[in-house]
Amino acid sequence: MPIVVVDYDPQWPLCFAQLRDRIWPVLSDIASTIEHVGSTAVPGLAAKPVIDMDIVLPGPAQIQQAIERLARLGYEHRGNQGIEGREAFRQPAGLPPHHLYACVADSLALANHLAVRDALRADPVLAARYGSLKKRLAGECAGDIDTYVAGKTGLLLDILQQAGLSGPQLEAIAQANRGLPAIRPRDTTKPAL
Repeated sequence: MPIVVVDYDPQWPLCFAQLRDRIWPVLSDIASTIEHVGSTAVPGLAAKPVIDMDIVLPGPAQIQQAIERLARLGYEHRGNQGIEGREAFRQPAGLPPHHLYACVADSLALANHLAVRDALRADPVLAARYGSLKKRLAGECAGDIDTYVAGKTGLLLDILQQAGLSGPQLEAIAQANRGLPAIRPRDTTKPAL
């Protein structure tokens, strides 16, 4: 399957809000917030047209409840995929393409997502550089998601180092990027919610 990176779409924040509004009522008593992360959360940034969302849980005690409640909405739990403090879910059919994660508030996974998002939001030149890199890699990788991710890792680690993540944290993120299986959205159509 080809990797598609498109120019920024101002509808992405609205799509995130619709998805969040569908999920939040079943988690509001156990979660702190739902964050729009990833490239679609950065105005002006080219991205794969897939919304990334992190449900922020106060601690690991809420993970099982989140898994059970999300299952009632049709989300399939995919495990932590080797990333401690983060649980991945496959979306139900019929929703706009998105990746959903439940993250413990003090997890490295959440810190990674927020630090990259915030750095790119704060620096349009850096965001443009990252967008250009993603477009180039999408064209060169011929659908190989592992090569695409590996090609982005150096710049992402530079961003995270500038954000103050430690050497061991950076190494853990680099290691995860070398071996992380992709979760592909089940349905790539975009029906209304």
